Amino acid sequence: MTKSPSKAFALVFLLLAVCGCAGSSGAPATAIAQPEIAAAYLPLYGRIHLGLDSANGAAMVIAPGIAVTNAHNANLLARGSVIGVRQDYDLLFFRTPKSAAPPTAAPVIGQSVTAYGQGGDRELRVARGVVREIKHCPGCTAPAYFVFAGNAGPGFSGGPVLDSLGRLVGITFGYKDEGRQRLIYAYDMSRVQAELSALQKPSN
Repeated sequence: MTKSPSKAFALVFLLLAVCGCAGSSGAPATAIAQPEIAAAYLPLYGRIHLGLDSANGAAMVIAPGIAVTNAHNANLLARGSVIGVRQDYDLLFFRTPKSAAPPTAAPVIGQSVTAYGQGGDRELRVARGVVREIKHCPGCTAPAYFVFAGNAGPGFSGGPVLDSLGRLVGITFGYKDEGRQRLIYAYDMSRVQAELSALQKPSN
């Protein structure tokens, strides 16, 4: 059974989630180099503010017919596709016709990582960084999230974070600028899978 994080963790997720909804960050990319990641990657586009402004994000297929993105990307999804949202995390699971699920791994402090997202003109973008911290919540069986320094930002919400071997280690959910440094926040894949399992567990 997965325990919920404290209210303090939930507040961190809320504050960071609203940072990365539109615009462009990272560097332009022509394609995702890893075929298994490319097959599972889903770009998201939509309109916000009465249809006047565009929004961009991403999602990843993590099981046959199931993809994950951030809950704050809900307006970028087709109605009726949502499976559920995890209240204490900025995670939303939805149905997809795709079945490819890429290999996963755990993040490691000091390792180089690569993140993918969408730019304001619907182009693929890439950001690279180094894992700085892995944050645990009291009583949790999986890490709450991890932090890496890099140049990701708007448009990367819900997108993949890969290790140097091309394995999926996380799902981006927000960022924060600290002076000249940008910190990117992502959910560990063990946390994502734990939240999906909790969502699928039959209620008594």
